[in-house]
Amino acid sequence: MSSIHSVARAQCHLAWDNSIEPVVRIKSGDTVTFDCLDASNGYVNANSTVECLSSMVFSQLDQVNGPVYIEDAKPGDTLKVEVLSIDTADWGWTALIPGFGLLHDEYTEPALKIWRLNKEEGYAYLKIPLKPFAGEMGVAPGKKGAFSTIPPYNTGGNIDTRHLCAGSTLYLPIEVDGALFSMGDGHAAQGDGEVCGTAIETPITAQVRLTVLKDRPYTKTPHFRTSSVTIRDEEYYCTTGVEPDIREATRSALRHMIKYLCDQHKLDSVEAYMLCSVAGDLRMHEVVDMPNYVVGMMLPKSILSE
Repeated sequence: MSSIHSVARAQCHLAWDNSIEPVVRIKSGDTVTFDCLDASNGYVNANSTVECLSSMVFSQLDQVNGPVYIEDAKPGDTLKVEVLSIDTADWGWTALIPGFGLLHDEYTEPALKIWRLNKEEGYAYLKIPLKPFAGEMGVAPGKKGAFSTIPPYNTGGNIDTRHLCAGSTLYLPIEVDGALFSMGDGHAAQGDGEVCGTAIETPITAQVRLTVLKDRPYTKTPHFRTSSVTIRDEEYYCTTGVEPDIREATRSALRHMIKYLCDQHKLDSVEAYMLCSVAGDLRMHEVVDMPNYVVGMMLPKSILSE
């Protein structure tokens, strides 16, 4: 039976850095509960007005809670992150922040919307379905130094992928002993890409199970399994590309799927490439947190024989 651990709101940091001391040490297969503020680090609240955006300090945004040290995790291993549950506050916010977002040069004035979240019925105003997830999930990089939590990386981070809701499983490449997993940036709902730079941002309480895998050498970027892509109960497997050039991110996602199909399903690379063309879906998961983009290649599991 696995143990349950917890990470408090105050146990957070503002950079991916393998020198940060872990706040808790666990065994592989243990469950951890995270209590996380929203991406503004509590600066925006349910009564905030647009004026607050002018004094927002970017260096204090997108904090993550952790890190968690997982015993027996070594460089070259994979961390399996099972998202067991995510609960939001009863409010959230979306903002246009000057200089931020895909059309930041066209929308230059700040704007702020405070949402009331109807958790019992599962929607926000205008009947937007609530599908909570953590925008930030990642492990420490192998390189020394402090790396901003705002961009995504091959080791995860601000991947802002809305399909990583409860019931999904994320796979991350481990680059340091203990993996040093952290998470945060709660979202109540988001479209693929998060084009204006914010989703419905909200505090969350999340529970995940963290397991070290030794047999997934093809996990070089975040991979995940999810059933949240369509209205049918169809499970998908997704590989990602994380690059500063969107075309190279797309090519990387495709290469990682081909490698997965060859290693896990014994296809040759030509068969795998053709299968991706006839059955794979490319998704732009995250396009605003420079300098990197996250593009996903998704395949329905029903077409793959185990």
